[in-house]
Amino acid sequence: MRSRLVEPLPGRPVLIRPDELLTSSPAAVARWALASEPLPGTGRVHLVRLPPDTDVIDLTATLRDRGHAASPNHVLSGQPLFFGGPGGPPAPAAAPPYEPVEPGEVVAAVLDTGLAPHPWVARWYGDDIAETPDADGDGVRDRQAGHGTFVAGLILRHAPGVRLRVLRLLDSDGVSDQAALLRALAKLRDGRTDVVNLSFGGHTFDDAPPLGLAEALAGFPAVVACAGNTASPRPFWPAALPGVVAVGALDGDGRAEFSAYGPWVDVWAPGVGLTSSFLDFGDFHSYATWSGTSFAAAVVTGALARLCREVPPAEAVRRLLDGDRRVADLGVVVTSGDR
Repeated sequence: MRSRLVEPLPGRPVLIRPDELLTSSPAAVARWALASEPLPGTGRVHLVRLPPDTDVIDLTATLRDRGHAASPNHVLSGQPLFFGGPGGPPAPAAAPPYEPVEPGEVVAAVLDTGLAPHPWVARWYGDDIAETPDADGDGVRDRQAGHGTFVAGLILRHAPGVRLRVLRLLDSDGVSDQAALLRALAKLRDGRTDVVNLSFGGHTFDDAPPLGLAEALAGFPAVVACAGNTASPRPFWPAALPGVVAVGALDGDGRAEFSAYGPWVDVWAPGVGLTSSFLDFGDFHSYATWSGTSFAAAVVTGALARLCREVPPAEAVRRLLDGDRRVADLGVVVTSGDR
């Protein structure tokens, strides 16, 4: 799907879906709308499709001036690292220590690129959530193919015995949007979920919380999201929402240079040079080393899942945030065992 870069606030660019609007007042835009779709679990938010080249930002402002809730459909993306150095793109790796164990009762939901047919995640793999290594058929692994399998493996390594619920939300380039996330969260409500892992996110055009997302997440007892690889304090959503555990990345004992930061970041975890399950494609043979706040979030999800064996998820979050291990100028640090 297409995306468009806009910059309503100087120096604060954002990606949106062109010609798409989210609003709780679809009747107010009926004369412009080509189609309108209600998004479940959001307090009556609709996705409205508009004629080509509609100025969505201007229309959003007009609707808000008239007292209607409105927003562009913001683009979201996974947050692995791609540039060079020790925190660059994924590299093939040997299998790290991990022995799959029989799942217990604690359930971690992973909304991501899906799963590869890997021995660690074989019991949860299915065609409807399968990773797509090379969607365009050019023989090159797509930009974020393997991201979901990597995240799932980290959660399993840090919480052996956790049960996974996997939904494919991001495409193989790691891209999705706000409306798709709202649909996925509605689907996730059917069944038990103790911890939700969201290793993706994005900015909003006005740096305000995304329309409908807080309401959609309110029914889940524990939600973990990555703070983003923006190297800035600009709010990154959904991590910056109140009630979501926002995770920044550590490099050793300090903040990784790529990690977002600020008072809205709750927890810090290792995010450089982590090893996990991956695709069997090209030079990769089922394991890789990768970096990013995406993977720091997965480490924290694993830590929460472990705590959920002993206490309810809300209490697990409280214990995590009250942790006594801290880094000066950052806050609570979560680490556990081998990476």
